[in-house]
Amino acid sequence: MAVELSIKSYQGGLCNGKMTWFVVLSCMMAAMGGVIFGYDIGITGGVTSMEPFLEKFFPKVYRKMKEDTEISNYCKFDSQLLTSFTSSMYVAGFIASFFASSITKAFGRKPSILLGGAAFLAGAALGGAAFNVYMLIFGRVLLGVGVGFANQAVPLYLSEMAPPRYRGAINNGFQFSIGIGALSANLINYGTEKIKGGWGWRISLALAAVPATILTLGAVFLPETPNSLIQLTDDTERAKLMLQRQVTGINVIAFYAPILFRTIGLGESASLMSSVVTGIVGTGSTFISMLVVDKLGRRALFIFGGVQMLVSQIMVGGIMAAQLGDHGGVGEGYAYVVLILICVYVAGFGWSWGPLGWLVPSEIFPLEIRSAGQSIVVAVSFLFTFIVAQTFLAMLCHFKSGVFFFFGGWVVVMTAFVYYLLPETKNIPIEKMDRVWREHGFWNKIVGEMDEQTKIEAA
Repeated sequence: MAVELSIKSYQGGLCNGKMTWFVVLSCMMAAMGGVIFGYDIGITGGVTSMEPFLEKFFPKVYRKMKEDTEISNYCKFDSQLLTSFTSSMYVAGFIASFFASSITKAFGRKPSILLGGAAFLAGAALGGAAFNVYMLIFGRVLLGVGVGFANQAVPLYLSEMAPPRYRGAINNGFQFSIGIGALSANLINYGTEKIKGGWGWRISLALAAVPATILTLGAVFLPETPNSLIQLTDDTERAKLMLQRQVTGINVIAFYAPILFRTIGLGESASLMSSVVTGIVGTGSTFISMLVVDKLGRRALFIFGGVQMLVSQIMVGGIMAAQLGDHGGVGEGYAYVVLILICVYVAGFGWSWGPLGWLVPSEIFPLEIRSAGQSIVVAVSFLFTFIVAQTFLAMLCHFKSGVFFFFGGWVVVMTAFVYYLLPETKNIPIEKMDRVWREHGFWNKIVGEMDEQTKIEAA
């Protein structure tokens, strides 16, 4: 029934309608889910580089940084407790994404967004008021639950509310919102670090409540998507009305950037300002992606961005291998070159793998399994983010500059996968997405075999 209604609407030309304020406002409110995710990514790296925060919750790291003159530059921040503070959110998000799938399918996209905002709000309150590391990590777990629900539901919401020819731009708005959140966090960290008394980190953590409150209150007024209405109620007239209002109108760098900049010899304030610079670059490049993704397509941005990321990582690794030993720092000129190259890397991620990593999975699944499929995407993302966040500081200590070549190798694998196996999905109505698999040189064999098996079973 959902497919029948959607196909009729597509053939009737409704899917090519103009953008409306109804769609824009709904998507802007939903995209606040990206802001809370980005804010957390940005705020975490900033506060973990603040000396009062480290002294209170991670005194061993603080002592290594301030007093141990024998320890390698690459190993000053190597602490499993410190990485647990960062990665605990992603364990919680990984688990929450599976529960989010059931809730999203059974009750709609809107309740999952509401639950995500409420959980994040509670986590922000705990983080800002924390007086020991256990309270701090429990707050992170609640943040993870919130992000798990939001990241599962928001990309689906955006893809289902967007007209096909604007779907790429609107869904990329989720990554743009992540960039806005991270940039806001970097600016706030830069300001709160200067507060005398050493309690500025509390403001940084507690201000996560602002976007969480907007998302939670806004979710109350969000309309449900037409696809979800069909799935939940089978009310085709209500869904058709909603459809007409629709259609007629890098995580390591993000987490540990301040720590990385401190590793190469920049001071506390300069490290936080460098993160602000990379945040501006990332947000700007994602905005560019919003403008061109529905013109150039997904594949071109994936491949171009992948090459850009690979080259910049190799160059950063080479400079650090040549210039940064176990003690001392790099020269000021080389430090700025590293900053520029990291900006190049962030820009490549910002107009390719960052936004498209949310866009493509949210648009390729049929309605019946779309919620479950998105949950798997989010769960895998959280799983690997947890692994990277938990191991990066140890890898930096042991691999030293080689860690950049390690991640560069994975970029090669990812880009090759896109080049050979990802079909182009631009301007294809979400309800007719199955045709891109049937027309692809590799996947058509698998899809064709599945169709034949279905016919045999039906007979």
